[in-house]
Amino acid sequence: MIAQAFASLGYDADMRTLPVLFLLSALAPSTAASQPASSTVYATGFSLPVAVVQDPTSRNVQFVVEQRGRIRVVQAGVVLAQDFLDLRGVVTPSGSEQGLLGLALAPDYATSGRCYVNFTNAQGNTVVARFTRSANPLVADPGSRFDLRLGGTTVISQPYSNHNGGHLASGPDGYLYIGLGDGGSSNDPQHRAQTPADLLGKMLRVDVNVSSTDPNGYRVPPDNPFLSSGPAGTRPEIWSFGLRNPWRYSFDDPTRGGTGALVMGDVGQGAWEEIDYEPAGRGGRNYGWRNREGAHNNVTSLPPAFTPLTEPVWEYDRNAGQSVTGGYVYRGQALGASYRGRYFFADFVQGRVWSVALALDGNREATASGLVEHTATLGGRASLGNVSSFGVDADGELLIVNYSGSVLRVLGPPAAPTGLRIIVP
Repeated sequence: MIAQAFASLGYDADMRTLPVLFLLSALAPSTAASQPASSTVYATGFSLPVAVVQDPTSRNVQFVVEQRGRIRVVQAGVVLAQDFLDLRGVVTPSGSEQGLLGLALAPDYATSGRCYVNFTNAQGNTVVARFTRSANPLVADPGSRFDLRLGGTTVISQPYSNHNGGHLASGPDGYLYIGLGDGGSSNDPQHRAQTPADLLGKMLRVDVNVSSTDPNGYRVPPDNPFLSSGPAGTRPEIWSFGLRNPWRYSFDDPTRGGTGALVMGDVGQGAWEEIDYEPAGRGGRNYGWRNREGAHNNVTSLPPAFTPLTEPVWEYDRNAGQSVTGGYVYRGQALGASYRGRYFFADFVQGRVWSVALALDGNREATASGLVEHTATLGGRASLGNVSSFGVDADGELLIVNYSGSVLRVLGPPAAPTGLRIIVP
């Protein structure tokens, strides 16, 4: 039987041996599911880590954000004793959904040394602050702190302790994106995510490439969507409406062949978790919360700020998980070509990791399909724990943050063995 298979491929049926590598490539299907990802611990010893960010000036350095206020430095997999920044004296100490929640490095970090953090202060309100790197490139200058005056104030009031959002990301367009939750409680009781004058429940987009003497620390980009249209009274910093608690979003990296699209995980209320997809530069959308949860009607007693509402590109119900953690469109090399362009995401509560394929139409809108679960091959719940975030290293390879205290590196399938031969009877 095996000899007949070889003969059909042009090999002599009397051939007695065949390199294993050829056998694998000829007979193994080339689907993502057939090329399992695995993982290994890259760095450990953290306390409630919620983000990992690659240093663009040093391929061996990453910064790990701890919820209680420290930003740790990882150099070649070793956690350094000295912090990049220690904010334990100013962040909310109680934990839960509060604390130090986000870090973004400026697009020109190599020259400006600027970085931005998002945290809740001692009163539980949101602060987005700028710091500058010190003479030591692995340490920020704590005295350089400047709090952005978003909407005219350095503090965004949080009416409840949950749904702070907190993620920050620099977009391919050079602007800073600030994801804010709806302010908390259940079902957004004040309808804040649909209130034009309220920053909560929105994605903000601001230009932070301003002088250090600028009184606000940013300016509004001239192409922000609600400067010229949309509901009356909309804050000009707003990029999109209708978010409940955007927990991790990223851009499909155009420097690695990506589209520049913004892909967001938005945590649901009690029935549906969602992934939202936004083609590059296409702001001004309303993702529907609280009127919609995922692709389903929710609380409709008050109308949305505007329509149409943008449906998620993917959703899952509470049988699969209870709190989505957004991830990345994979653009690395280690996992192989069949993985490139797939979006990886996780569920925090269940410690599950999946990926979906994204197909774009002529209008650059995405359709997601081909769900693959990677939980088992990545080590299962024992290794993944509660997945609080993803990151990418200098090569675009995936990093996974385990809230219990470690950062995992995602590896490709094991290399085919060499020097072995199959004996054909």
